[in-house]
Amino acid sequence: MDFVSPDEIKVLLDIETPDVVALNTGTPRPFPRINGYVLMPGEQGRLVAQVEWITVERSQYPKRKGMQDFGLVDLPYPLRKMSLNPLGSLVYEGKDGDIEQYSFKRGVEAYPTVGDPVLLPTEVQLRSIVESGEHRRIKIGTSPLAANATVSVDPDRLFGRHLAVLGNTGSGKSCSVAGLIRWSLEAAEKARGSKPNARFIVLDPNGEYANTFKDMGNVRVFAVEPGEQVEPGEQVEQLQVPLWFWNSAEWSSFTQASAKTQRPTLIQSLRSVRDGAVETFVTPSHEMRRFLRTIVSVIQIERNAGRPWANFPHPKNFLEKINKWQDGLVEDASFSHAEKNALDELRDKISDFVTARTPTAANRYPNGDFTRTEIDEFLSLAQAAHSAFGGSDTDTLPIDADVPRAFTGDQLLRSVEANAELLNVSEYVETMLMRIRTILSDSRMKNITSGSEDTTLDGWLTNYIGDNQASNGSVTVIDLSLVPAEVVHIITAVIARMTLEALQRYRRMNHGKTLPTALVMEEAHTFIRRYTDDAENQNSAAICCQVFEKIAREGRKFGLGLVLSSQRPSELSPTVLSQCNSYLLHRISNDRDQELVHRLVPDNLRGLLRDLPSLPSQHAILLGWASELPVLVKMNSLREEQRPKSDDPDFWAVWSGEGLEKDNNGQPIERSVDWQAIAADWQQTQPNQTEEDTDDLIGDAGGDDDDIPF
Repeated sequence: MDFVSPDEIKVLLDIETPDVVALNTGTPRPFPRINGYVLMPGEQGRLVAQVEWITVERSQYPKRKGMQDFGLVDLPYPLRKMSLNPLGSLVYEGKDGDIEQYSFKRGVEAYPTVGDPVLLPTEVQLRSIVESGEHRRIKIGTSPLAANATVSVDPDRLFGRHLAVLGNTGSGKSCSVAGLIRWSLEAAEKARGSKPNARFIVLDPNGEYANTFKDMGNVRVFAVEPGEQVEPGEQVEQLQVPLWFWNSAEWSSFTQASAKTQRPTLIQSLRSVRDGAVETFVTPSHEMRRFLRTIVSVIQIERNAGRPWANFPHPKNFLEKINKWQDGLVEDASFSHAEKNALDELRDKISDFVTARTPTAANRYPNGDFTRTEIDEFLSLAQAAHSAFGGSDTDTLPIDADVPRAFTGDQLLRSVEANAELLNVSEYVETMLMRIRTILSDSRMKNITSGSEDTTLDGWLTNYIGDNQASNGSVTVIDLSLVPAEVVHIITAVIARMTLEALQRYRRMNHGKTLPTALVMEEAHTFIRRYTDDAENQNSAAICCQVFEKIAREGRKFGLGLVLSSQRPSELSPTVLSQCNSYLLHRISNDRDQELVHRLVPDNLRGLLRDLPSLPSQHAILLGWASELPVLVKMNSLREEQRPKSDDPDFWAVWSGEGLEKDNNGQPIERSVDWQAIAADWQQTQPNQTEEDTDDLIGDAGGDDDDIPF
């Protein structure tokens, strides 16, 4: 050892040191070997270091005088050196019978000095380095660099603080993700003696996982087109994410609602239509209460913004609004005496406003402005009328817009139209209405977002997150492959947000106890892509990314672990990546992605990460919180039927016929294609569909004209 620093130790190898295979530890083993382990005696035991590089240096001694080299190449004097990265300490714990026991602890308290020897670890010591640690309950593979020692992980560390599985396409990411889920459930079932109380939700953009867990029983698979058989007796179910699950931010991003006019109208409409959903019997008094609640909300919005006495919008606009409100303040015979009096006072005040601002012979140019006192008095009368009809102050809180109460798309459409009329902004919401009509008329979106009549919030949570004690299975696979591009980010965001909010409420209602759940996001770079946050109106992709950022920051506290799988880590949100405490790195060849991984990893792992471009399939580097030290892992194998359907295209088999599956007669099953059937499916047409049928479909998409509450 001729150089020592906290992050690097340089060692001069003796001339008699093995240069191909070492035999002095009892088992033949390659040495020196890049990323292999060596030991150095220290105060707390043996210091464990990893080989970063090996080199041969030219001799510093001059040639002997009088000797000629006859033109031969001047070969270097065989001085071999290697650089080591210190990792931790290996402590002797005694013997178990005749077998020595060691434990590995991360971190270095005391470093060796120049001249100290470097030793090769025995097989027992090698295994202790890799296999040390508590609660390593899930075996995921073996370590080729440590005598094939078993690599196991603690599931609390692996899933509790988020995991990123990164690597090029074809490097084995999907198999690793499927394996981690499978091996975790198998280990838990073995420990419990029965089916585990576990929950995994797999968001699958490519439709790879539908059959991956079919042998594990009670796997719930949801897709845009249901009906495909997963296993005998189980079918793919219709993916449903009803419109009434969407919150105001998701609706705003989908409709691209402008911040000044459209968004306040949309939020007010959502509050109105959600409120109507909880009243099964609506009386004229209930209708008037909703109408008055809207009036109170509009006045408060105007007042808080400094309007209507501000220069913009012109006070005349507010005068036109309150004049229109007169038409809705109509008495009914069923109203009580107090309700009628409250309405009379409010109508009288509106009449006074209109009269005072109407030109007369005596006052041809009246002042149309409103004073703050007038607005406060008007607001007080409106609130009194609202209270007389049974309303309360909490009825006007904006948070109601996000409460998941059921409504239909047609009801929301009518509510937006009605509220726009009340707010006197009908001409400014047409583009927003057009986008809402799009989702109601597009059959591809309608199947997902309409929801069935018997869809309930508790039923959806049971099916998608898992029933009590996971009695309906531990794995939910949500196939997003055919979700229309216009809503795929919104659908993904809603599923992830609903899962987080459900677990938040679980913890609050169970005295701080959590319900551990793992959310797996395949192709994460598509849904958790970095975005610019300076835009006034966030698009659906940004909304989706923000949901996962919130899960990455807060999910651990509520028992929600995140597993990301991506082939382009450089495109992922920096916030999400920085919150991942464990990494499983497969082959990464892109320079930009490699550079990002180097920056993310806090350990001194320059040598180990240089392996990334050349890692073979099924091999990965595990590092971070889930592993005591960075380790190269050969992942456990999965049978072909257990692997996600992400195999490379079999060009040669299709071209030549060699290696194709065979039928009962031993004949190869050729790949045939029916483009007509594909075109019909793509165009959403049926061979015998008539023009009259098409007109009926278009007519049905428009909805009915049921009365919708304001």
